[in-house]
Amino acid sequence: MRPSARCSGLFDDTLEGNIRVGRPGATDEEVAEAARTAGVDEIVERLPDGLATRVGEGGASLSGGERQRVSVARAVLKRAPVVLLDEATAALDPENEKYVQQALRILMRDSILLVIAHQLSTVVAADQILVLDGGRICERGTHEELLAAHGPCARFWERRRRSRGWRLVPAGEAGAPR
Repeated sequence: MRPSARCSGLFDDTLEGNIRVGRPGATDEEVAEAARTAGVDEIVERLPDGLATRVGEGGASLSGGERQRVSVARAVLKRAPVVLLDEATAALDPENEKYVQQALRILMRDSILLVIAHQLSTVVAADQILVLDGGRICERGTHEELLAAHGPCARFWERRRRSRGWRLVPAGEAGAPR
């Protein structure tokens, strides 16, 4: 029994099988192109069985970022008209985030992306950003428009910018609060 293509989880199958769920009738070349687009080809190069490598239930043999890349490759292959991404880059390391962001830009060409994100770098290229406060839309616009409006989004963006590079240090070390 093949799992539903609408589910983003990974199955106890091969990398290829998990990508091909997006469009079972896709050619091998289309599967390989989707894998390249999402950076899965880089993972495949490290594995002894390549695309034929089994990933385990839920993608247990892959890191979280690698699982995300396989799910994005599936969405690329599916060519879905609408793709919903919930915190797609929230817990990714910089390398995996780079691949996912690159694939999202390609997905944007042919799909409507609905992206739920707290990580602002995920949404800066969006055509339209909706800012929620208390469950209600309080602002709407492009990234540039929202920054120019000096509203909640601009304040959030500025707080995030100022906090870059912060790190926690044990009490008693230089610069740590007492």
